[in-house]
Formats: sequence, structure tokens, C-alpha cells
Amino acid sequence: MTQGNNNRCDVLLLGTVVTMDSNNTIINDGAVAVCGATIAAVGPARELQRHYQAAETLALPKALIMPGLVNVHTHAAMSCMRGLADDLPLMTWLQEHIFPVEGRLTGEMVYQASLLSMVEMIKSGTTSFCDMYLFADDVARAADRCGMRAWIGEVLYDFPSPNYGELAAGYAYVEEMVQRYQDHPLVKVTMDPHSVYTCAPDLLVALKEKAVAHDCPYVIHLSETVDEVETVRQRYGKTPVNHLEALGLLDERVIADHCVILSAEEIALLSERQVKVAHCPESNMKLASGVAPVPELLAAGVTVGLGTDGSASNNNVDLFAEMDMTAKLHKVHRLDPTVMTARETLHMATMGGAGVLGAQQDIGSLEPGKKADMIVLDLDKPHLTPMYNIASHLVYAAKGSDVVHSLINGKVVMRDRHLTDLDERQIIAKVNEMTRILTGKV
Repeated sequence: MTQGNNNRCDVLLLGTVVTMDSNNTIINDGAVAVCGATIAAVGPARELQRHYQAAETLALPKALIMPGLVNVHTHAAMSCMRGLADDLPLMTWLQEHIFPVEGRLTGEMVYQASLLSMVEMIKSGTTSFCDMYLFADDVARAADRCGMRAWIGEVLYDFPSPNYGELAAGYAYVEEMVQRYQDHPLVKVTMDPHSVYTCAPDLLVALKEKAVAHDCPYVIHLSETVDEVETVRQRYGKTPVNHLEALGLLDERVIADHCVILSAEEIALLSERQVKVAHCPESNMKLASGVAPVPELLAAGVTVGLGTDGSASNNNVDLFAEMDMTAKLHKVHRLDPTVMTARETLHMATMGGAGVLGAQQDIGSLEPGKKADMIVLDLDKPHLTPMYNIASHLVYAAKGSDVVHSLINGKVVMRDRHLTDLDERQIIAKVNEMTRILTGKV
């Protein structure tokens, strides 16, 4: 940097900077300079203020600047089913309540419900997410409208879909999505077989071939419940993990959602094959699926990120709440307060999530050259006072509502808790109207 503030930047953020870099660097009285979509510099505030002339400065008396959170497993459009069917076993919940409502969905409904989830994500600190659902092109359209960084795939099954109908049309649908978003700066397409128990081997293999051909992630629900594991064992003579291994599908491209029911041998296999795991503790707790062996996965070197799952089984997409629950769940499950530390949990929601999505070179930490995806929290709150340990506060005390500013790809998408380019009230009103149609209560 040259002497004097002759270097121009679009945004200069001032506060305590939690970089989440490999050294876990924290800069008190720090700053981040953003030029275009990129982080230009991170360092002491006095130094950056001297070197940069900013078009906009974001500062608070007690600001904390950190990477935007990364939600590695969502069904964004399920916001329209929040609270629709609760306190039920997974298969009852799916087959008797969720699937029938999904049969009434349209692309426009998915678009509006996805907007609602994205509003909720932005306002609670999430800047990137990975979504698998129906009418995925409309989810991508919503992500583009919101300016969120997203990995999005159309879920495929053996049976006809409410979106594309027969499976052959589903293959054509995902190919069209790949072409449509191949050069998009924020939206990437994934290949998403729903699960081993709803997808025949031919479908699992065909989508993996497409994932390889298009160099994209392969996202699948895997080993979520005991019932799933037993169903697959009876059908194929193997557990879901071993079934995918026998088909030659396990590798670094796979993002395995949930992974609740795993043996020690399967954990070792996932590590050897460099499979990534999306941990969704609140959904797993609510559906009584079990507790995923995340400490064991991390100890084995598996990359693990945090996901919220959909709002029909959570019932929110707030990753600050998910972090708090993650750390406490594993402590009480193992009767060990040293398990799943605040620092480990915070890493899962930032760099861990980036690693799951293969985007660690672009997001997950605040470092020069990376994408300018970051959030600012207001620490001047009773529940954040005093502060002895930043990671502890972010995991155990902070709330999504403490986020006051949010930038994605260098653009300020929320300023002072107000969305800069979305009409929040209109989105809420449209979803409320839509739900009357979904439930047949017009």
C-alpha cells in the first residue's frame, strides 16, 4: 500500500476483526477494505484509514466484523411449511404431511418461499448456502434476486416429481440449469439425488456422472435415521454408506447430509474418500433421528459444516442458533464439557462450511484476495457484556438479530438491519397468502 489515502475502496469496515484465518487472527481496532467483490486489505484501523479513501465507511462503537456464515444444507422453500407438521417421526412427517403439500407447489410458490428464507438468512448472518429442493431453478432465481452466494440443485427421485414429472425430464431439467448458471458469479449448480432409499442405483450413478462432467458437487441425504439404514440394508444388503462405496460413488465431490448413523469403519471410509459432511443438529433432534458422530468425524479428518435443514424440520435457518445447539448437544450427549469447543463450532460455520462446498479459497475467512462476504455484529448489548472470549460469545451468547450489516460479494445487502434491495414486508405478505392455497384453506 502507498502512503496517504490515495487508494480508493468501496467500503471500509471498522471494528474488532475476527478473520477465521489459519492462525485464528483477531485484530482489535481493526478494519477491512473492500474493493469491488474482493477483500483488498485486512489490518489495523489506523493503517487502513491512512491508506484508503472509502466511498462508504461502516462503523459502530462496538463492532465485530467476521466472515459471513455458511449454511451447507437447506431446503429454502420449506419456509412455507414452517410449523405445518411437528412432533412426528420422519417418515410419517414426510409421507403424510410434507409430500402431499409439496404436490401442490408451483415454481412461483417456491420462488416466494425461498425469498422468505433468504431474508431470514441474511438477517441472521448467513451469506452462503447450499440448497436441494424442487423447482430449483426458481430457488436459483430467488438467490440471484437476493444477491446471495448459493449452491443449488434439483432433487431427483425414482418417482415422478411435482416439478419435472418423469425422471427423464428431470435429467433434462438439471442440464438446462447447468447451462443457465455456468457463468453466474454467485449461483452454482449441484447434482442432488434425494437419498439411497428413494433413488435406484442407476439414478445415483447417472447423477454422479453428470457431477463429474460438470465439475460440481454431488449432494445426497445419507444415513439420517436407523430406519433408513435398515431399509437400505434389507434392499441392497449394505448400509447406505457402503452401498455408495460399492457403486464407486464416494469421493471428494460428495456432500453427505446428516450422517447420523455411522460405524467407526464408515467414518474411516468417509475420511479416506474425502467425503464432506453437512451436520444438521436441530433438525436431527426435532425428528429424533439421533446425534451424528461429529467429534469422531472431525478427529478422523472429515470436513464438516453446519446446516439448518429446512424450516419445516428446524424451524428456522439461523446459524447462530445452530452453533449454540451444536456445541451443547455434543457435550451433553457424551457427558463431556470439553467436546465440541466454541472455536471448533465457529470454524464449522465458517471455514468448515466453505470447505464442504469446495470454496475455501474464496469464502469462510477474511483475507486479502477472498470474496467480500462478511457480517458486522453490534457487541453493545447486555447479553454480550462483558466479553472475555470472542469465540465463546459468538457461539453461546450472540443471536442472529445481533447482525447489523451484511456484505455479499462486496455488496451491502443489509445496512443497519434494513435490507437494501428487498421488500421484506411484501415477501412476508405473499407467503402468508400462498400458504392458504397450500393447505387448501383458500
